[in-house]
Amino acid sequence: MLLATWNVNSIRARLERLVAWLDEAQPDVVCLQELKVTDEAFPHEPIAEAGYHAAVFGQKTYNGVAILSRDEPAEVRRGWDDDPQARLLAARFGRVTVVNTYMPNGQEVGSDKWAYKLAWMERLQEELAAHHEPTEPLILCGDFNVAPDDADVAEPEVWSESVLCHPDARARLDSLRQWGLIDVFRRHHPDGGIYSWWDYRMLAFPKNRGLRLDHIFATEPLAECCTEAWVDRDERKGAKPSDHAPVLARFEL
Repeated sequence: MLLATWNVNSIRARLERLVAWLDEAQPDVVCLQELKVTDEAFPHEPIAEAGYHAAVFGQKTYNGVAILSRDEPAEVRRGWDDDPQARLLAARFGRVTVVNTYMPNGQEVGSDKWAYKLAWMERLQEELAAHHEPTEPLILCGDFNVAPDDADVAEPEVWSESVLCHPDARARLDSLRQWGLIDVFRRHHPDGGIYSWWDYRMLAFPKNRGLRLDHIFATEPLAECCTEAWVDRDERKGAKPSDHAPVLARFEL
């Protein structure tokens, strides 16, 4: 199974690129974040023409997640009833559960949105523990809006107290992983220095001033089967790119 996660930063703006990339990369499962459209406005027809089923949890203007797949999922779960933001979508393919997340950014440390981010991360860990076991074949991936450590940041001194690198956010991410999740990308690139997001401003991408915010975590049964992982930097180039690049991992199931 070739799985990818990609914050497209508006499915409307990136549709042409996405369809061309699906044809070229041929992933089996793609987790998309920041759709910025409702379920009804999602481009189901061109995605179907590209050969993919689409499970969608959309939201007008903001947020929104989708799971595209060659095979139709056996089960789909959308978010939490008491959370108005479309940030979480899960689908099951055979024995494998794929959970797609677009974690809150947090905006500014100390703000209400920052408190929501930390609480949301804690809630996700509780939900995983309530409904799954670390011995299950499960993948949690998406835009986490957290760089796990300084090896994932080109300029740690610039970002150290930001919502993306703050010790409290990193601690919540560490706690989530300790439930039984393995960073499969880090397993294949232990030295870091590879990024998935670059600011549109200040020539951040040409100068490679990036952060690794997009992750693929897997329970041990799947992590053992992960043979490679990489960032498709080419999708951050050219006309009208997202500020994120796709992150991919291959699993020999």
